[in-house]
Amino acid sequence: MSGQIQQWQQQIDEVTHNFREEFGTLNAEELNRKPNGSTWSIAENMEHLISVNDSYFPIVEQLKAGSYKTPFLGKSAFFVKFMGNTLLKSVAPDRKKKMKTFPVWEPKNGSVNPDILQAFVKHQGALKKLVAESEPFLQRGTVISSPANRNIVYTLERAFEVIIAHEQRHFNQASEVMDAIFVNQYKYDI
Repeated sequence: MSGQIQQWQQQIDEVTHNFREEFGTLNAEELNRKPNGSTWSIAENMEHLISVNDSYFPIVEQLKAGSYKTPFLGKSAFFVKFMGNTLLKSVAPDRKKKMKTFPVWEPKNGSVNPDILQAFVKHQGALKKLVAESEPFLQRGTVISSPANRNIVYTLERAFEVIIAHEQRHFNQASEVMDAIFVNQYKYDI
């Protein structure tokens, strides 16, 4: 399992690097700019990733403390596999299908902290540590529920795969936002 953990940590590093490279030179106004009212800003994409990922930390802490209670649906191997596979497909980085997030993970209205990129980078370090600390539970095939809905169950291993695919998806979304912002800005500057 340690090989898989290293691979996930490498993927987290790649996402972090991509966010820094693509958005590291943008100022707070540019990070918070939206091409339209129905699209999240680059900063909101990062805020959303931090929010989603943070919601998994208490689950791992409960697992470490021995106090986590697997939901009843988590006892069905078929259901666990089905839900995990469905969730992973829904967050695929190719973004062929637009998804609506759970309200608990929606960005707050208004301007996001101007230091959001630094907060995201710091968060990514904590996420890598969480992955490493989860090894005993990964080896056991531990089943958890979604932090947003206890009826959505999947393995902890699948959760980390989902988290990483979700980060890649939102990097792509944020890149599209940047393209839209600067294409529109260029049109108006002419």
